[in-house]
Amino acid sequence: MARRNKGTRAARAPEVDFLVIGGGVAGLQAAIELSRHGSVLVLTKGHPLESSSIYAQGGVAVALSEEDDVAIHFADTLKAGHGLCRRESVRALVSEGPERIQELIAWGARFDKVGGKFAFAREAAHSRSRILRARGDATGNEMVRVLMAHARRQKRIQWLGHHFTVDLVVVGGVCRGAVVLDEVEGTRTVLQALAVLLATGGAGQAYARTTNPPNATGDGMAMALRAGAVLEDMELVQFHPTSLYLPTSPPFLLSEAMRGEGGQLRNIKGELFMHRYHPDAALAPRDIAARAIWSEMAATRSRHVFLDVTHLGEAFIKRRFPTIYSTCLRYDIDITEEWIPVCPSAHYMMGGVWTDTTGSTSLPGLLAAGEVACSGVHGANRLASNSLLEGLVFGARSARAAVAFAGRNTGPAGPLPTAGELDGGPLCALDDADKLRSSLRRLMWGKVGLVRTGDSLTSALAQLSRWERTAARPFGARVDLEVKNMVQVARCIAEAALWRTHSVGAHYRADYLDRKRPERSQHSRAKRAGMLTGADQARVWQPASEYRGRSR
Repeated sequence: MARRNKGTRAARAPEVDFLVIGGGVAGLQAAIELSRHGSVLVLTKGHPLESSSIYAQGGVAVALSEEDDVAIHFADTLKAGHGLCRRESVRALVSEGPERIQELIAWGARFDKVGGKFAFAREAAHSRSRILRARGDATGNEMVRVLMAHARRQKRIQWLGHHFTVDLVVVGGVCRGAVVLDEVEGTRTVLQALAVLLATGGAGQAYARTTNPPNATGDGMAMALRAGAVLEDMELVQFHPTSLYLPTSPPFLLSEAMRGEGGQLRNIKGELFMHRYHPDAALAPRDIAARAIWSEMAATRSRHVFLDVTHLGEAFIKRRFPTIYSTCLRYDIDITEEWIPVCPSAHYMMGGVWTDTTGSTSLPGLLAAGEVACSGVHGANRLASNSLLEGLVFGARSARAAVAFAGRNTGPAGPLPTAGELDGGPLCALDDADKLRSSLRRLMWGKVGLVRTGDSLTSALAQLSRWERTAARPFGARVDLEVKNMVQVARCIAEAALWRTHSVGAHYRADYLDRKRPERSQHSRAKRAGMLTGADQARVWQPASEYRGRSR
């Protein structure tokens, strides 16, 4: 039975020029850049440090070593992306990356060195050693530490933790702000800004097995879709080949750098197998390595394979992978002496809110950066360690675009609707949200996961459509709102996967393995018709070539 939410009274909203939703690498980089031009409010659900960025282990890819240059990094990224990267976006990533990293170092970032020089590591699908790391396997943590410290010193930046963004506010076809829920008080506020920047991260929690933290529920993608923005390539979900597999513990990422340093994959019989799937063996690209592991698990009727680093030596392992070593030890696995049980897990959304090379979306006044965005740099298969660099480069780019937009739109926007007016009715509670969340995650893992077919996707969509009707009401609690967002994002993933009737990169259709399809080099795009929030509003999936030229 629907109940009235007690927290609908108005709260006092801070006056700011720019609203940044999300506090990971992309959000912090954007906030710092924006603070040079106006006042900024950074919104985060939960604690300000609960971002995916802080868990990133492997490192950040950048062409700074003597053996490397941006042209090689450019070529490696395009090759990994299987023809679906946007070249101009990749060029921006690799050419501006070195400057952003040097800036981060100037702010105090401490990347690992050997003999006074940066210790560049190599990971799968990289033709050069270009991975900078910090404290062995805590690169994301170090980058967030430095960015947060620098941002905290900027007097124009304000912070609101434990504030969940419910929806974007669109007036006259322009994004003017957001409806925000105070998770502690239960009050809802409309925040107004000259421009809104999404940096909310990915949607890994849509899957039963994921390396993502619990807050990665696709909020930014769902909000953007409801507001009328275009989503692109939602079917392209990257599955990391190696996450810790234990029946009683959540998946824990085992960095690709472990294979880059010489780690080997063995099946349940102890046999090396990657040489049968790719000439680079254990250093094969992520999509190939993940499917190879899946195939070995099926062939041997096991739930995992093994990652073996025992031959690398105890001292090296403890120094190079201290976080992984200590975490596995808590589960009674000594990786210096034992093989590690691993299997693939959902890891990274390569699709998301469509942006151009500046970070501008199809909705005026709305910018996006980081994993929530589809900037075109990752294509069909993200090159390892490019994501942290993307957060830095496109965090700064999207901020500059937000400033430019605000400069062109300085006229009075008029008062925004109240939260109560935007809710469209009494706030409700979702019956057994935890059960629906769990069922959704199992469905996505089983039918829209690493291996897909038309039958599995059609079956999943039928169930997702039923759930979406259930979740279409206005909810008052964060847990219910997250499930609503997960259902909508999951349906987008399944719809796009059904549309793409061929295999490319991370998208693997077992019923379309080798057929050449005209859409192979095209991008799937979706937009909710009428820019309404009702669950029955149709989405329009179409190749990018048919979309170009229309008004954005």
